[in-house]
Amino acid sequence: MAESNVGYAGGNGRSPLLVCLISRARHSAAMRYLKPLVPKEELAFGKYFTDHMLVMRWTEKDGWGKPEIKPYGPFSLDPASLVLHYSLECFEGMKAYRKSEDEVVLFRPEMNMARLNRSAGRLMLPGFDSELVLEAIKELVRLDSRWIYNEKGYSLYIRPNMIGTEASPPTLNLTNSREVILYVICAPVGPYFANAITLLANTEEVRAWPGGVGSQKIGGNYGPCIKPAVVAKVKGADQVLWLLGDDHKITEAGTMNFMVYWVNEDGERELITAPLDGTILPGITRDSLLHLMREWNEFKVTEREFTMGELIKAQQDNRVLECFGCGTACIVSPVKAIIYKDQTYNIPVDPDDETAQYGPLARRLHHELFSIQYAESDKHRDWTPIIKA
Repeated sequence: MAESNVGYAGGNGRSPLLVCLISRARHSAAMRYLKPLVPKEELAFGKYFTDHMLVMRWTEKDGWGKPEIKPYGPFSLDPASLVLHYSLECFEGMKAYRKSEDEVVLFRPEMNMARLNRSAGRLMLPGFDSELVLEAIKELVRLDSRWIYNEKGYSLYIRPNMIGTEASPPTLNLTNSREVILYVICAPVGPYFANAITLLANTEEVRAWPGGVGSQKIGGNYGPCIKPAVVAKVKGADQVLWLLGDDHKITEAGTMNFMVYWVNEDGERELITAPLDGTILPGITRDSLLHLMREWNEFKVTEREFTMGELIKAQQDNRVLECFGCGTACIVSPVKAIIYKDQTYNIPVDPDDETAQYGPLARRLHHELFSIQYAESDKHRDWTPIIKA
């Protein structure tokens, strides 16, 4: 769905509307008690939230209303709201990083805005002005920047969310929502997975299927994954390796994209990952890592279907070099073992160091992407807009 034509003007790059709203938000913050900061050692993913949130409301009659930054807190919904019955909800995950005491960096945020608009369109939720919403998010991050810890691995997780709230007059008809709320909340986070993980290859359930919505970031893709993840933990794994089809094509790992670095049957070193065929989420970290590896031009980088049979054969032939998941929350998450049909297949992490939690490639990718995300590298400065905090 095309983006709505929301007014956006101003020679300084901000709309006058936003300048007014943010000025009021800052005044409000100065006049009230702020939450105590949480020691970074106590952080867990999405457990604590910052002082403010961004809220925008839309109706079919009036279009998008004014963006507001207000104190973090609940808002009420009618029990008949469509989001509560038919999962009319989509969201994003993005991060802000501390570059210095007075500078904060976002990472490729325009890609999050574009993906959120695509997800919204799939649910017949309204498009929005990406530039306006991103500018409002920057102001939210600036306002709550005290929550961004100045240490590598720590960041501010930003969660934009759009929900269909129509319920006036109450209706349970399966229809598009003519009332919508777009809101953004933020949570300080630390490292997502500290150690290499074990995956359980799931041969019973699937995460996505051809013609479905696997490429969209919508709530309906995630709720059904909870039970398989719990089963995986009971069986000694950390997460699920999602398969598809009778030949058990490898798709994703948990909520991450999945990559294998191996020596293929032609004797070439190759990084392989599933293609964006509609069942795979087009991850921004995925895209960034593929971009970096293709820039290196040191080994083959391939996006194609591949199966558990191929991976097991490569493991048995000692051709698997590394496996890892990647995503906004985890960045890079090395895999040390895969459980498949009740058999455990050990995956090399670092053959030169049995205690290592990152293999050479995963470590290099992690280091290079981090240096870009914290704006320490001269590479891809266009990926990291800086916010003066």
